[in-house]
Amino acid sequence: MAGLPVDYYAALGISSSATQQQIRDAYKRAALKTHPDRVASDSPERAERTRKFQLINDAYYTLSDASRRSDYDSARKYHGFGSGASTASTAYDSDDDSTIPDPGENARASGGFPWSSFGFGTKAKNKEEEQRFENEQFGDVFEEMLREEGMAENGGTPTGKFWSVVGGLSGAAMGFIVANFGGMVAGAVAGNRLGAVRDAKGKSVYAVFQELPQDAKGKLLSQLAAKVFSHAVGI
Repeated sequence: MAGLPVDYYAALGISSSATQQQIRDAYKRAALKTHPDRVASDSPERAERTRKFQLINDAYYTLSDASRRSDYDSARKYHGFGSGASTASTAYDSDDDSTIPDPGENARASGGFPWSSFGFGTKAKNKEEEQRFENEQFGDVFEEMLREEGMAENGGTPTGKFWSVVGGLSGAAMGFIVANFGGMVAGAVAGNRLGAVRDAKGKSVYAVFQELPQDAKGKLLSQLAAKVFSHAVGI
């Protein structure tokens, strides 16, 4: 597949007739599957995961807005996607890393497609700002997924269940909690108390997630992915 134009629909594993809800659901699965924090900071997989995660975020940013999607569809049709380009797949029907689509490192440079007109690069002034937009987009659906699992309130603040889960992820995660809230003890009851303290500080679950130790981030994402994929196949 390397060297072929990247189809944003294929990047998310959906058809070009997908509804907005299908696009959002596909983004959740794809983002969880490819998120760089699912592997260690020094993992050789991290750079590749980062590239794929950026592609998926650009795809969702483009297709989740009616106007941007219309512009993309017009360019997609003009440049003959569907003949030489990648097509929709079932790549995100499971959480198996081996099925993550690989459009190829130079895919964006091929086919003469106007990639500069799409994705976060159209509104970001630099790479740092692009990263911030990407984080905000993923943070929005991350909090939605945690609300669905009872781990976040409607405003995005953590619930006791969230803190109980975090406290059980690893010793490092428990250390993070204790360091932030001295005198607290481990366990589900402490989780509820910690949640109340953290809520008072006004931090969202995604803001807390970003502060977690790396191993705890990976475990939380894996647990969330297992739930999301089981819902997707009706388990």
